[in-house]
Amino acid sequence: MTFPEPGVPPALRTQVAELRDEAWPPDSSSAPGTFTHDPALQPVSMLLVDGATVLAALDILTKHLVHDGERYRAAGLSTVVTRGSARGQGHGRRLVTAAHEAMATSGPDLGLFTCDRPLRPFYESAGWHHLPGAVLIGGTPLAPFPSDRPGLDKVTMADFFSPRSRRHRSAFPHSRIELYPGEVDKLW
Repeated sequence: MTFPEPGVPPALRTQVAELRDEAWPPDSSSAPGTFTHDPALQPVSMLLVDGATVLAALDILTKHLVHDGERYRAAGLSTVVTRGSARGQGHGRRLVTAAHEAMATSGPDLGLFTCDRPLRPFYESAGWHHLPGAVLIGGTPLAPFPSDRPGLDKVTMADFFSPRSRRHRSAFPHSRIELYPGEVDKLW
C-alpha cells in the first residue's frame, strides 16, 4: 500500500510507529529525532500489509540536488523497518524491491540513500547498487551532516533511472554528494 505520508490511515500509522519504536527504541542513541518527515521532501509511505497487519514499512523522500554541475531529482529510502516477528521471511526485501521499482517509474533521475554497512547485501539483493567511496552530505549547508562522520558506519546506495543520470553515473562514486535534506531529515 502506498500513501502520501500524511494520508496513512490511523490504524496503520499506529502500527508503523510501533514497528519503528521496536527497531529504534525512543530512549536509544540510534533513535532518529523524529519519524515525521519534512513535508518539503514529499514523503510517501509504502507499507507491506497482510490482512490488517503491517509487516514492513518505509518512506520515500524526494528533492533536487546539484552534483558535478548537473541538477537531478533524487529520491531516497528512509526509515525502512520490518516487524521483528516477521523478519527473515523476505518481507523487507519485497518492500524495498517494490520501492525501487516505484522510483524507477515515477520520475526521479536517481535513487540515493545511506544504510548501515552490514545492510549493503540486503539492499543489493533488492536492486540497489553500492557507490564506493561516496559520501552523502545531509543536514544543511550551514550545519552539514556527512555520512562519513565519526561514529557512523554508513555506505551509499544508488541507482540511476534517467538516461541523463546514467550518462553521468561515473561522477558519483568516490565523491561527496551534497544532498542537504534539512534539519528534520538530516540524512536519508
